[in-house]
Amino acid sequence: MYSNPVKKILILAANPSDHRLDPLRLAKEVADIRLTLRLADRRDDFEIKDHGAVRPEDLQQHLYDFRPQIVHFSGHGGGEEGLAFENAEGGLQLVGNETLGNLFRLFAREIECVVLNACYAEVQAEVIRSHIPYVIGMNQAIGDEAARIFAQGFYRGIWAGSSIEEAFEAGKNAIDLANISEADIPVLLKQRIDRPLQPISRDLLEEPEGLVGLNSAFYVERPPVEERCFEAIARKGALIRVKAPRQMGKSSLMIRILDRASQQGCKAVTLNFQRADNALFGDLDKFLRWFCASIGQQLGLPKKFDEYWDDDFFTSKDNCTSYFQSYLLAETASPIALALDEVDLIFQHQAIAADFFGLLRFWHEEAKSGTIWEKLRLLVVHSQEVYIPLDINQSPFNVGVPIELLEFDQSQIQELATRHGLGWDAGEISELMAMVGGHPYLVRVALYHTARQYISLRELLQNAPTDAGYYSDHLARHLGTLEDNQTLAAAMRRVVRAENPVRLTPKEAFKLDSMGLVQRRGNDVVPRCQLYRLYFSDRLGV
Repeated sequence: MYSNPVKKILILAANPSDHRLDPLRLAKEVADIRLTLRLADRRDDFEIKDHGAVRPEDLQQHLYDFRPQIVHFSGHGGGEEGLAFENAEGGLQLVGNETLGNLFRLFAREIECVVLNACYAEVQAEVIRSHIPYVIGMNQAIGDEAARIFAQGFYRGIWAGSSIEEAFEAGKNAIDLANISEADIPVLLKQRIDRPLQPISRDLLEEPEGLVGLNSAFYVERPPVEERCFEAIARKGALIRVKAPRQMGKSSLMIRILDRASQQGCKAVTLNFQRADNALFGDLDKFLRWFCASIGQQLGLPKKFDEYWDDDFFTSKDNCTSYFQSYLLAETASPIALALDEVDLIFQHQAIAADFFGLLRFWHEEAKSGTIWEKLRLLVVHSQEVYIPLDINQSPFNVGVPIELLEFDQSQIQELATRHGLGWDAGEISELMAMVGGHPYLVRVALYHTARQYISLRELLQNAPTDAGYYSDHLARHLGTLEDNQTLAAAMRRVVRAENPVRLTPKEAFKLDSMGLVQRRGNDVVPRCQLYRLYFSDRLGV
């Protein structure tokens, strides 16, 4: 069975003293939820935290501190007026519906379900559903006992591994089994996209290959990554390092950072090291000359090595520094935003790697002194998979602002599906994520081929972990890396074979994580998605 990370449930309770409100037995509800977890076989897969007497000012802090996937509110609902919380004296303080919606919008990337176990809370559920995949509310007043029993049944389903929809039905059934005639009061609302679905011509769909262009409708932001990069590139002498496994969107982010730099008055230059001949990587002087000439060409400056390159008295690094400082930077009126892409190619050539990265590090430090080097803003982009052949104790480059691209969350995939003209609901998004997680390339492959009507989602997922599926090239590349490194192959074999998290050596865990094949759970790891578990279970002979 596929092992997911520990799922967190945050229970918030408020029972303000007010003559208009009947006191509730909220402690009993929380205790019953905890009891159902203690009796569950999969209890180690979940973590509960509860807070009573919750005040409005506590809400953000509790959500930030715990980062839950399910939020359960137990208390009084106020219909159109909002939800009832406690003030500093324990009295009633209502939080309005729009305010609640804005609160949950902040956590839309993490929260899967909100349960509002309160009377007339369907009103709040309608607002929150714009940001959260599933929201449960009550369409009228519900009795204390029915609310408690619904919670018991719902969480029994969750602990058993049921979907939100199945667990919701279990909660309603629990009310029926208790012979209470209130099973129709709980309602389940799925996420609603507020803007209408725009049909898209199949001819306008973009194949999920390479970078996503600046004008593309299929680029989805991953806050706060873009804003953090835009702020960094605006600084004098900036250095940004973007790293992630392959096909995670590094180059797509890179061109957007450069575009922002151009808008701020910088001269944007991109150097992809795939352009370099292999022979260059064996000779530092030839490599640095090519490096300077390539950048000068994009700046519209002719080569002037006779003037600025002195082989008789200075080292190659000295000459390169002089060429930049006295020529390229001096002759360019505006700051230069220089993006270095596919930098992983250099990591593999130790003859030049240490000197070249030492040079970049030196230039970055020089910029802090207020010299001409503050005109140079560097953006270094590389794949984490370069770490596989390296000693993990050797940091290839560790200065500047580190940016690590994470996977898409459910709301981002929902947005991307909408842009593909697919009217998928939260259940279909969950099915896709159960197979491929939030890996941008894997998600886009599924959306593209289903939007083109080449295949149904069900058929795509059935074929996904096979060499006949649309992910065969992606999987074969990873398989080739593992077959070239039998130690890593053996480690991955252990991971996909186990039902529980596996403890690997730090080196094995680091390298498999760098490939994007596993995710960490404390000091242990599990497969990053079901696709990898199924495929490598078969291909590695588990």
